[in-house]
Amino acid sequence: MGVLNIERRDAAAEVATRMAAAAAAWLEALEPDQRAVATRPAPGTGDESESERQRWFYTPTDHGGLTLGAQTAAQQRLAHQLVASGLSRAGYVTVATVIGLENILDQVEGWKASFERDRGRDPELYYLRVFGEPGGSEPWGWRFGGHHVSLNNLIVDGRVQAMTPCFLGADPATSPLLGPEPLRPLAGAEDLARALMRSLGPEHEAAATLHQRAPSDIVGGNRSRLANGDQMIRLRHIWNGYFTDPDVAAGILALDNRNEEATGYDPDDHRQVALTTVPKGLAAREMDDDQRRQLRRVLACYLGRVPESVSPLGDYDDDRVLDDVHLAWAGPVAPGQPVYYRLQGPGLLIEYDNVQRGANHAHSVWRDPESDFGLDVLAAHRAAHH
Repeated sequence: MGVLNIERRDAAAEVATRMAAAAAAWLEALEPDQRAVATRPAPGTGDESESERQRWFYTPTDHGGLTLGAQTAAQQRLAHQLVASGLSRAGYVTVATVIGLENILDQVEGWKASFERDRGRDPELYYLRVFGEPGGSEPWGWRFGGHHVSLNNLIVDGRVQAMTPCFLGADPATSPLLGPEPLRPLAGAEDLARALMRSLGPEHEAAATLHQRAPSDIVGGNRSRLANGDQMIRLRHIWNGYFTDPDVAAGILALDNRNEEATGYDPDDHRQVALTTVPKGLAAREMDDDQRRQLRRVLACYLGRVPESVSPLGDYDDDRVLDDVHLAWAGPVAPGQPVYYRLQGPGLLIEYDNVQRGANHAHSVWRDPESDFGLDVLAAHRAAHH
């Protein structure tokens, strides 16, 4: 979250207090066996527990923690209060909608049992876990995740210090509603970015273009840490463990291969769109005033997921900060076509991809490569206090 001034420090403390109260209330409502699943040691206190805290997914796999389905209605209500404490109102509405899409996806896929479960698409298969003691003097954190949701929060010295990786997806990305407009939870992230690309003009559009075709997923995948040269992780590797049923494993592999074949990508293509430490694409300093305003609107679709008081979005009101954000695009600009883009600058990596299911399955993530999971803050805290 960068260096916090006094006002931001106070805001980060207020949000941390709300999180701690919500987390404590939820944990207090759990039975001992539930609490054993729902909790792990404090961040940074051991290699095994710290590896677990940095492990995240966006597939319908075991994310670690207590599922909503394993809780009573009263416990679920308290769980949702904790989730909402780390989100803006719009962010929470979007998360709740993404969870509800599991019912729609179940219908789309024919109500089948899948992934070695009686219900493969399950709105109760979202996992909540608390690390450490909420509100205590030591660092603590919490994670909420399931299919197309991963929220990761760290509190150190009584303040929210990290809220990334922050992943949201949508499958279907577009669903019909009764009325003229469809349900599109991530519409802003896609439509505003396409409008920005269309406004650039030939020379700047060429500078922003990474590739004429989009890869089948975000490039960073679910890595705990990002590095120069990282290439896209294939779908079959973004799961917690392996399937024992050979038919399920074969189905995942077949889907993975179909997704990849549809893009036409080969190893050279993947190298072309690989992550780089030095951003690729068009820098905001090359954009005109209208385009810069549009870029800020795109940023808001990601940085606006969390409470305004702790969001870094306001930092980009400073033209000098915005100047260093780069837009890199892969795929057609026309609406409805497969698309990938990223926004990258100091302490910022945003990725969006809508390629699978005929460009009707979207993934989006906000990351801070320098401080995901608050690793830098934890290191400084340990050096100062231990």
